[in-house]
Amino acid sequence: MSRKSKGIDAERELVHKFNNNGWMAVRIAGSGSMKYPSPDILAGNNIKKIAIECKTTKSNNKYLTRKEVNELRQFANIFGVEPWVAVKFTNKDNKNKDWIFLTLEDLKETDKSFVFEYEKAKLLGLSFEELIGV
Repeated sequence: MSRKSKGIDAERELVHKFNNNGWMAVRIAGSGSMKYPSPDILAGNNIKKIAIECKTTKSNNKYLTRKEVNELRQFANIFGVEPWVAVKFTNKDNKNKDWIFLTLEDLKETDKSFVFEYEKAKLLGLSFEELIGV
């Protein structure tokens, strides 16, 4: 399975998770490859609206480009939603761990990009249940 297919599958999984828990969510096809900023997922309920950049990784670290972070921030500001990064780490046995949701402020800025580490993400981030208020 290609990296792109794994990313699409992860995005779809998250959309279903929101929709099965009283929220509405849509995946934005082509996000990251069109000339306009757009998140991977838009989700919300009658109280909260969020734009999500989704990532999966087998590593303990995950990097985001400045462009990805800046475009998520720009989209969220113009659209009037909260920007979030959702990451699903996979352990060495290819067993998925739970989704972790991070604010843009939770990301560590490096010289060239932004990064988050699994252990810090677990401490700073929210679980899916915490994010949706269950």
